[in-house]
Amino acid sequence: MSDNGSPKPDQAQQSEHLNIKVTDNNNEVFFKIKRTTALKKLMDAFCERQGKSPQSVRFLFDGQRVNASDNPEILEMQDGDTLEVHQEQIGGGC
Repeated sequence: MSDNGSPKPDQAQQSEHLNIKVTDNNNEVFFKIKRTTALKKLMDAFCERQGKSPQSVRFLFDGQRVNASDNPEILEMQDGDTLEVHQEQIGGGC
């Protein structure tokens, strides 16, 4: 009967923060990030912890390349989702 400032039902199931797993098949690092935070922060933090250059790797979510300016909200990420890290391939064949 009274509105006590409780969140709307659709907001209640989506908290402001997500737990995202970042893996390069050797290491798994978990990050807690706001839905609106640019993923560049997470990408840079992962590279720093793993001693990798951000230019030497690419990040994928559901098989699609992630841009530094993307955020979880744009990519429709859910709590517990995984970002994959792959070595950037430089050069080509013969």
